[in-house]
Amino acid sequence: MEKGTNSGPELLVELDRSAPGSLRSQLEDGLREAVRTGRLAAHTRLPATRALASDMGISRRLVVDAYAQLLAEGYLVARRGAGTFVAGAAGAASAPAPERSRRTPRFDFFPGNPDLSSFPRAAWLRALRETLREAPDRAFGYPDPRGAGALRRALSEHLRRVRGVVADPSSIVVCGGAAQGFALLARTLSDARMAVEDPGLPLHRAILAANGASLLALPVDAEGARVHELVGLGGGGEPVGSVLVTPAHQSPTGVGLAPARRAALLAWAAETGGLIVEDDYDAEYRYDRAPLGAMQGLAPDRVVYMGTVSKTLAPALRLGWMVLPQRLLEPLIGQKILLDHGCPTIEQLALARLFDSGAYDRHLRYARRLYRARRDGLVRSLARHLPSARVTGLAAGLHAIVRLERPVDGMELMRAAARHSVGVYPLGYSYMEVKPMHDGLVLGYANLSEPAIEEGIRRLAEVLSELPTNDGGAIAR
Repeated sequence: MEKGTNSGPELLVELDRSAPGSLRSQLEDGLREAVRTGRLAAHTRLPATRALASDMGISRRLVVDAYAQLLAEGYLVARRGAGTFVAGAAGAASAPAPERSRRTPRFDFFPGNPDLSSFPRAAWLRALRETLREAPDRAFGYPDPRGAGALRRALSEHLRRVRGVVADPSSIVVCGGAAQGFALLARTLSDARMAVEDPGLPLHRAILAANGASLLALPVDAEGARVHELVGLGGGGEPVGSVLVTPAHQSPTGVGLAPARRAALLAWAAETGGLIVEDDYDAEYRYDRAPLGAMQGLAPDRVVYMGTVSKTLAPALRLGWMVLPQRLLEPLIGQKILLDHGCPTIEQLALARLFDSGAYDRHLRYARRLYRARRDGLVRSLARHLPSARVTGLAAGLHAIVRLERPVDGMELMRAAARHSVGVYPLGYSYMEVKPMHDGLVLGYANLSEPAIEEGIRRLAEVLSELPTNDGGAIAR
């Protein structure tokens, strides 16, 4: 290859050799138009003359002359030793404005994130480097829709050891987080009637419904899902075929599914042929005692087990998994092929190395200590600034349910808190029939430092003291 022909970015300018105008004039016109419309933004570096000439199949002299003309007109500027760039004034008016991002509150109690600053960057980088150095060439081909074999083997060992899951590598399908897992399940079950915990996560319900599931509300109380209501749920129509539960730490109320109800749910599945979908989203984090093993270990032919790294490492990785009964395996893989053919392989192989090296377990032990301290800090801050509030649910997970002394208007509270740069999330909006007036808040603490938790709760107390009640008064403290 001629020296320099790979220098600089690629650029699309169409030349028509059958047109009456010269190639040089076409090139000049094309470059002017790209600058005027903003396709070439201000300060964009252009390809080297030799590179553009090679890409377009024209002489370098033609490109040099075109660049010289636009330099003279002020569209371009040349910087010695750096190259040729779009002039600031030329591209400024037409350059697209940067996208405005949603402003995040300074003290955001969003319940979905782990501590993002604790992502094990060094371990992940090391795993990626080892993967890129050692992966065979075939690893860069189209992925296995079931997931990379190395990751499925690592998950099989990890889930058996840590959660008591019966997980042969052949029964595992890797997916793009729980969101894709729910979409795949709904498509595979095809128009099935599914009971979902109420309250639950609205996004997951929306994904299930958008992919064909018919959803029925299964109420939750202090002992978890009221599984005795599954029989006859929804009236005298078609019976419920599946139920989605979060037994280790109900999302979002934070309660655990009582042992008697776990047994009753398994009995329901055995007697009716129904399917249990067990979302084990944050079972790694239990601070007052060891967590119970997954339900899937007791009935692997009746339970779909779901997990992700969104709560243990980072949601941005978009990696999750399902352990499936044999009868669902091939239909779901077929849906996976149609949806995306498979998750990115390199990230899967890196995650497998974290499992195999012990780095994943080490990170979990560190995170467990960190989140316990932050939960304790939340409880102390509430006792100091909101002594009438109660924390309910298990000492587990990445969020807590805080019960206020009386119901409040959720939207009004969120707006008022946002003005104080505090993000709060009313429990009432987690119900299938939204409860705008409710006394519960879902407060995530994992992604806030203890001083930030303290300050956020102090500001929340100020907001609540100023928030009017139904009769127009202020909330008494």
